[in-house]
Amino acid sequence: MEKKIGAYICTGCGIGEALDIEALSKVATTEYKIPICRRHAMLCSAEGTALIRADMEAEGVNTAVIAACSPRVMADVFDFGCDKVVERVNLREQVVWAHPAGDEDTQMLAEDQLRMGIVKAREMVPPEPFQGENLSKRILVVGGGLAGLTAAKETASAGYEVVLVEKADALGGYLRNVYKLPPSSPPYESLETPDLDGPVKAVVEHPKIKVYTGATVRKISGAPCMFDAKIGANGSEVEERVGAVVLATGSVPYDPTRLEDLGYGKSADVITADQLEVMFKEGNVKRPSNGGPVDAVAFILCAGSRDPKHLPYCSAACCVESLKQAKYFKEANPETPVYIFYKDIRAHGTYELLYKQLQKDGVIFVRGTVTGVDDDGTGGLVVSAEDQLTGAPVVSESVGLVVLATGMVSTAALGKSFKAVTPKEGEDEPEVPEDTILASNLLNLDYRQGPEIPALKYGFPDSHFICFPYESRRTGIYPAGTVRAPMDYARAVEDATGAALKAIQCVEMSAQGKAVHPRAGDLSYPEFFMQRCTQCKRCTEECPFGAIDEDEKGNPLPNPTRCRRCGVCMGACPERIISFKNYSVGMVGNMIKNIEVPEEDEEKPRILVLACENDAYPALDMVGIHRLTYNPWVRVIPVRCLGSMNLIWIADALSKGIDGVLLLGCRYGDDYQCHFIKGSELANIRMTKIKETLDRLVLESDRVRLEQISIADYPQLPKILDEFADNLANLGPNPYKGF
Repeated sequence: MEKKIGAYICTGCGIGEALDIEALSKVATTEYKIPICRRHAMLCSAEGTALIRADMEAEGVNTAVIAACSPRVMADVFDFGCDKVVERVNLREQVVWAHPAGDEDTQMLAEDQLRMGIVKAREMVPPEPFQGENLSKRILVVGGGLAGLTAAKETASAGYEVVLVEKADALGGYLRNVYKLPPSSPPYESLETPDLDGPVKAVVEHPKIKVYTGATVRKISGAPCMFDAKIGANGSEVEERVGAVVLATGSVPYDPTRLEDLGYGKSADVITADQLEVMFKEGNVKRPSNGGPVDAVAFILCAGSRDPKHLPYCSAACCVESLKQAKYFKEANPETPVYIFYKDIRAHGTYELLYKQLQKDGVIFVRGTVTGVDDDGTGGLVVSAEDQLTGAPVVSESVGLVVLATGMVSTAALGKSFKAVTPKEGEDEPEVPEDTILASNLLNLDYRQGPEIPALKYGFPDSHFICFPYESRRTGIYPAGTVRAPMDYARAVEDATGAALKAIQCVEMSAQGKAVHPRAGDLSYPEFFMQRCTQCKRCTEECPFGAIDEDEKGNPLPNPTRCRRCGVCMGACPERIISFKNYSVGMVGNMIKNIEVPEEDEEKPRILVLACENDAYPALDMVGIHRLTYNPWVRVIPVRCLGSMNLIWIADALSKGIDGVLLLGCRYGDDYQCHFIKGSELANIRMTKIKETLDRLVLESDRVRLEQISIADYPQLPKILDEFADNLANLGPNPYKGF
């Protein structure tokens, strides 16, 4: 592409008053020989964008460097089509709003940011979207319970074909054994009879839904819009081409045999809530020990939940289920004594009204820790507890039945575990900490990272807990319902609808060659210069999303529609053979090399900040929006993910004479916030190699530092930046200045 660049400098929002615009313009026209450089008081206005469009039409400008506000805003305003290159230079939030107006250092900062923007624009090429073959927009739904039925129905209602796979002989899942449902309409006090036949019939008879019952998924290979699913049903195997997958296999009750301290297994009259539900469904509510009537009942909530010895988490629906079942007894006989022993009652939303109604009905609520379930000597049971409010012991009257509200365990957490990456004979151990992937026989993915989607805390296969619900670590696969997180019926319906919409978004965007998340709409994808590949496998092992396979010789085989465009593979590659048309190692390296570094005697150090675009860069914007200030020696380059950082950038910066490099990335850990899962963690691992680089350059290791921050940490950023600048001042100038 033959470039014709136009530079456009906005003078609005205080930029014109804070900077010498004439001097800034000369950076473009004199230093970089850009033929067209225009200024406007409000580039984001209709008049301002018309100015740029006029140059594109009349002057042949195909590359626009827009020095104005943050690239995080006005993206739609400055969209001039896929065939144009647009580079945004952040003069507002990160220059004039965060530094003193009219100051020499502020001016130098603005000029450096413009230099880097021009260099990047020169090297960028409009991305060409990846186009696969035999693309499918059908959605595979695995699981035919409430979430699966909902996902299938909502997807088909939106006009998309669905393949539904259910392992049982009939659809319905857990709902097939449910007697009644909690109230969902005013006055939220009466239980409701479930209508399972209606939803099942709507799915089975829908012309766009193909249903397999008594079936399992034997293998899924491929990538979004190109998944091939082998389904075993009725002794035969069929193959379906699908575009995305909704995993809705639900959960199972926690194993009650581990709750001997609550009497399970010791007394036949200690049962689980699920067993009680079946009794009511079948109309056979009797004491298992002798077949006698249940004259009194006690419920024990959090039986094995919120307990580090069992399930550390709250299972969300147990409280409401116990309230519902207590209502069963009160509806059958208002005089039946009903006890509920609980740690906390979590009856959120309108369920609070059901809770209050049961108080009126005479249910006895005891908040305390259960200390024992014992035989009272007459064939009945008594529950002992320590009242949390008074500290006094509490003992129930003799009851015929004790019901344990056991928690729920995701079906993704079942089965044996194994290591995701096993080095072959003669290979070194991989540097990346190994995931534990759960082999639960749900999807049987043909991925080198393992057959199931990785799980987060407690075995639930959720993704980014703030920004990306439904999205797993395998692009195009969306967990929904209680396989994803503990939840009640109403939330499961909402959850399945959300997952269906995400699956639809996935197939639509993947068919256009666009990234799905979090860089939604990105048309770029990694390209490999295979002539220099050494088959080191770093890219395949470090990719967080399984987007790169290997052939029999160990060469990388990219799956572009699995790719989330984070650039982790680019940062991992020691030969630097991986690049994007608008993001590459060389491109960022040249941006670094075009920062003007003052001589040592000018006493103006320079700090390079590589800021993750997901949290760190927005946090820097927030600093400016709140008019906080920080050291003007900082030069910021946004990166797609800190995991895309290649160590050569550190060497480029320090050999250029830049005094220090600060890496700002997302937080990571069990409750990770990194938008690309392992990006900042990988950067931290690579930091161990930076010392080798610094030793080779005979420089102090304190010149490079990594900080984990979230966008909410913006008030601390000025202190972080200023303290780093102070530390560099104590170290003294980089000895490579001037070379």
